[in-house]
Amino acid sequence: MRKLLLASAVMALMGNAAAADMATPDEAKAMSQKAQAAVNEIGSEQAFAAFAASDGEFQDRDLYVFCMDLDGVMLSHALKPELVGKNLLDFNKYGDELFKNMVAVAKESGEGWVDYNWPYPGTEEVRPKTSYILTNDEGFFCGVGAYK
Repeated sequence: MRKLLLASAVMALMGNAAAADMATPDEAKAMSQKAQAAVNEIGSEQAFAAFAASDGEFQDRDLYVFCMDLDGVMLSHALKPELVGKNLLDFNKYGDELFKNMVAVAKESGEGWVDYNWPYPGTEEVRPKTSYILTNDEGFFCGVGAYK
């Protein structure tokens, strides 16, 4: 019994440690705001390079920046550069039209939260996620997401 309780306590602590390694929606929003400022201040080419730098300020735990135009074409993706240039407007692998929803928010208000489902890092489990997207002076939006 004692071993079972100890094992349960260790598993709970490991779960809490994993959760502590994940960023919050507030941190995602702050990084999205920082990404918008970068595009506005240094231009998209330099900003995209900064977003892709794994040792830079635009990748933190599970946070990273992605940018898309208002037609649904991925312009920059820090973790999956192979998506750049692809139109993802109709992407719906996990039961959500997340990119259509992001484009709609960008066109309607220029910023906001978009909720969707996405695989949890390191697993096949699909979990709720939310991204804060912001348009910039160049006319596209960038977003950063966090698990809820």
